[in-house]
Amino acid sequence: MSSRPDCHIHPTALVGAEVLIGTGVTIGPNAVLTGPLDIGDDCWIGAGAVLGAPPEILGAHHPTSWSDSAGLGIRIGARTTIRELTTVHQGSERRTEIGDDCFVMNRVGIEHDVQVGDRCVVSSGTTLAGHVSVGDGVNLGMHTVAHQRRVIGSGSMIGMGTVVVKDVPPFAKAFGNPVSLHGVNRIGMSRSGISEEAIEAVAAIYAAGSFDGLAAFPDSLRDAFTWWRERADKPLVV
Repeated sequence: MSSRPDCHIHPTALVGAEVLIGTGVTIGPNAVLTGPLDIGDDCWIGAGAVLGAPPEILGAHHPTSWSDSAGLGIRIGARTTIRELTTVHQGSERRTEIGDDCFVMNRVGIEHDVQVGDRCVVSSGTTLAGHVSVGDGVNLGMHTVAHQRRVIGSGSMIGMGTVVVKDVPPFAKAFGNPVSLHGVNRIGMSRSGISEEAIEAVAAIYAAGSFDGLAAFPDSLRDAFTWWRERADKPLVV
């Protein structure tokens, strides 16, 4: 373990080898951290959280020692909170990642190879299956379940209890089992400084139920849609 100054690590926490901890990090009672794991500055890790267990794949190697590497690693960005009893698994094909300034609530499961962007809220009881990609500024409601390899676009709002079996486009408001599109995340877009003109343009496209390429989207949002289109292979909007 490599520790930076001013950390608050409870004596009952287990911190294994190859765990790099930034400055100002708090780690609660009975947390289990195994490497490779890189925790950014000013993070808060709750009681009983498990960060770094092997990829939850049938037949995957499970080490006999907590000091042994169990996968391709995890990165937790700066100022991210991970609440009690949450689990984050090592990557198997790519590093598992949670970005900067995220708030991950209690009893969340973030499986192997999941990558979550910056400024995301992952509500209690949510499960993200292997290889899920989540863009920046996403809000996942309580008990969201995302099927493996699904893509959730930046700025989207996913309602509680949603089963994400298709790739949700950016700035969408989506919910249901299975997930369906219910317009744009107007409140989230407005709070993030997106102009009313851009919001209306995306709302009109989603109301039509389809789009062709990226030309129809406002230039200010082009990067978010490009990111999504490069990854989505089962789009909710086509």
